[in-house]
Amino acid sequence: MTGYPITLVGLARAGVVVIGGGSVAARKVAGLCQAGARPVVISPTWCEALEQLADRGEIEVIPRAYCPGDLRGALVVVAATDDEATNEAVWREAQRTGCLVNVVDDPARCNFYVPATVRRGSLTLSVSTDGHSPLLSRRIREELESSFDTAYEPYVALLGELRPLVQERVPDPERRQELWQALLDSDVLELFRTGEPLAARQRAVVIVHHYL
Repeated sequence: MTGYPITLVGLARAGVVVIGGGSVAARKVAGLCQAGARPVVISPTWCEALEQLADRGEIEVIPRAYCPGDLRGALVVVAATDDEATNEAVWREAQRTGCLVNVVDDPARCNFYVPATVRRGSLTLSVSTDGHSPLLSRRIREELESSFDTAYEPYVALLGELRPLVQERVPDPERRQELWQALLDSDVLELFRTGEPLAARQRAVVIVHHYL
């Protein structure tokens, strides 16, 4: 079954709970932190990566096993333990409370999957096989990492800076389209790629002012 892809925002204000303290849980927690969340992590034992996140105050830790009621108020829940009974209990509570839940390596007990993701600032590229082949998702992600290098981060940021000006000063939709097409077809990205950010910004400004 094909899912409906979305991007969750505002996770800093949402309840995010991860059950588990091993390396798999740590990978899930790291991704959630990167998305702006401060997860509550519940586990009687902890791997080193989670201990480091806790020491930096990036996560809240509850050093005990999962108990019914731990998902109260949560929006997103990840179960990443090696105990099938615990994962099942988390799934059942999440179903009752209406949480978004992912039981790692158990597609039948998920109402969302975590895609393989490439982040370049505000540019996010995600790949999902609906849980059929995480290895294939990872391989495609690695290909995307090569194709979309770190130059895209300042490039997309610059486009975001210019957008309000273009929206305000170029009211005609067709002319706006021409302007954005000119920017995308220009060498602005390549100038960022070759380490010339000032030249890239100057080139973009010249193009924009041509259409004002």
